[in-house]
Amino acid sequence: MLTTQRRALISARLARDGEIVAKRLADELDLSEDTIRRDLREMAAEGLLKRVHGGALPLVPPLPNFAARQEIAGDVKRRLGRKAATMIEAGQTIFLDGGTSNAEIARSLPREMRLTVVTHSPTIAAELERHEAEVILIGGRLYKHSMVATGAAALAAIASIRVDLFFLGVTAIHPAHGVSTGDFEEAAVKRAILKQAADTYVLATAEKFGAVSPHRVAGIADLAGFIVAEEIEDGVLAPYDDANIAMIKA
Repeated sequence: MLTTQRRALISARLARDGEIVAKRLADELDLSEDTIRRDLREMAAEGLLKRVHGGALPLVPPLPNFAARQEIAGDVKRRLGRKAATMIEAGQTIFLDGGTSNAEIARSLPREMRLTVVTHSPTIAAELERHEAEVILIGGRLYKHSMVATGAAALAAIASIRVDLFFLGVTAIHPAHGVSTGDFEEAAVKRAILKQAADTYVLATAEKFGAVSPHRVAGIADLAGFIVAEEIEDGVLAPYDDANIAMIKA
């Protein structure tokens, strides 16, 4: 097999499976593992993939900072936020993760609705200033990139709270590798919240599907469902059909 053919195959497998295991691919192609590792090194040097121990992962584009993300897909995020808000009932305790999509949930909540909103995002807490909702703001070390609290203090506070709904923010969604994000500490906080929630939903824009970020939060089956834009093509969502979770379109 020519080098160009191997590289094309590697790219296709990354898109399909979300990872390359060098030994497995070498055995499949009846090639030496060194040959595959060399291909992966060269492709990584050209910015085509990310090398990891034993293989490779797809590249995840650098995430824009919080201010920049507020300008991305604003109309879609507003629709998703409004749909999510209709799923919330008076008297519930909900947890809003950080992120620009979840900020739209806070903006869409009826101001007179009485419920408890827990969040570790000061920006989301500020959105609820004029609402009747009780707001519990989790503290800790501020991860400025996402404007959320992380660390031991945040984890300890989260462990004492049980919530009805958790709206989880992630940067990548993959049928085999689950939902993931780019920061180690932030991922740990998200996992802790998920354990305290009866149901967890993700507001998901199209570019997140089929991607993998470095730090796994949960498997697809750990979620209750996704809230997605109605114009997302069925082919993008098809790999999740067997996961037995809701795909709620907005």
